[in-house]
Amino acid sequence: MRALTGMMLLATAALVQRPCTAQQRPAAPARASTTCRFRLEFVGREGRQVIIGADTTYYAGGGVRLACADGSAKIASDSIASFARGPNTLTQFIGHVRYQDSLTIQTSNLGTYYRAGERWEARGNVNTENLHNGSTIIGPSLDYFRLLPGVRDTLELYAVNRPTITYATEDSAGGRGEPYVIVADRVRMKGNDRVWAGGNTTVDRSDFAAKGDSLFLNTGATGSGSLIGQPEMRGLGRDSFSLKGRRIDLTLERNVLTYVKALQDGHAVTADVDLVGDTIGLDLEQNQLIQTLAWGDSTLPRAVTADYEIRGDSLAFDTPARRLSEVRSFARAWVGGEVDSATGDRDWIKGDTVVARFTTADSAGVARTTLTDLTATGSAHSWYRVSDRRRDALPSINYSRGDRIMIVMKAGGRRGVDQVDIRGNVDGVHLEATPVIVPDSTVAVPPAKPAAR
Repeated sequence: MRALTGMMLLATAALVQRPCTAQQRPAAPARASTTCRFRLEFVGREGRQVIIGADTTYYAGGGVRLACADGSAKIASDSIASFARGPNTLTQFIGHVRYQDSLTIQTSNLGTYYRAGERWEARGNVNTENLHNGSTIIGPSLDYFRLLPGVRDTLELYAVNRPTITYATEDSAGGRGEPYVIVADRVRMKGNDRVWAGGNTTVDRSDFAAKGDSLFLNTGATGSGSLIGQPEMRGLGRDSFSLKGRRIDLTLERNVLTYVKALQDGHAVTADVDLVGDTIGLDLEQNQLIQTLAWGDSTLPRAVTADYEIRGDSLAFDTPARRLSEVRSFARAWVGGEVDSATGDRDWIKGDTVVARFTTADSAGVARTTLTDLTATGSAHSWYRVSDRRRDALPSINYSRGDRIMIVMKAGGRRGVDQVDIRGNVDGVHLEATPVIVPDSTVAVPPAKPAAR
């Protein structure tokens, strides 16, 4: 064993790898490299070399800086220990570790670089920043496989023990948008645009929150993602909603969420409707819910609002500017009105297609949505009650059939039907309630005459 001063260590360049000689070609660009051959840039105090048989170990302290000979990566720390065992050479970095290449900057308490596989392991208070998009990963552990032609064509990251990812986005103008915050038991990232997260995964931002057992997210050209394992997503703020299913698929444009779809046992609750169905899709524009779709066969879509119930093989709700404007029901379409408090029945209209239109008016600062008209086409049927307040009688019942039925509601927020228009093969029935005559108990009933013999 013999001690070497820092200057001697630098002069011999014995640390870690063999130096470049004057006869060698200039260092190639990072993308042309096949392995990282370290060169010593600085050592603050001293270095030590230990030779045991065919193995050589190097130590250095007082602040050490190393760099790959091709300039593709630089690593600094308080001290290092390098163990040269043929192709399995590894170098350990201890205290205030800083790793940097063309894609990332990483800081940690400890770090280890493995020649085999060109792998970097960071441990303890690991903080990683992506220099291209500003995304960060913070956690106790990170394995980093850097981009290396001939070894791998894209970088890969593995992090465990619930790392926190701040995933950068772009706004509509191409500037830096609000990031997604992803937390999971374990995370894998490939390149700058693919993320896999597993184990109690959460995704949060100011406008929505999501959770599930696992997550896949691709923010590249395809802009897609999936949450599986009892997933749930909630829109926050004024345009609030919640969405559940066995799986939730995501569509993104420029890293902004534009469409969300729940598959199998879908359940959505928005400001206007409580909706169930096999599949439910929410269409978002500038973080606002503009349309809700539902379809399926094992669980037929069914929606309930404050005043109505809508059923059909598929449903569509238009909500531009956060206001319900139109509901469409297709195939076995059925729309029921407000529940009668006495009988529990609803007035209803059905057909191959039913379209309900709404209007929203502001009154005393409160927006109130009211139904304006209903139109059923294709084997249309309607059943509704007509009350006459001028008479103290039960409401009459109207049942109609036709190729097309249009029901216009009373204007001005008043309840009830104003006009019914029926076209095509028309028939139906109108039933008036028959008053029940109750005998006057104060009038004496004459005795019955005896029957004749």
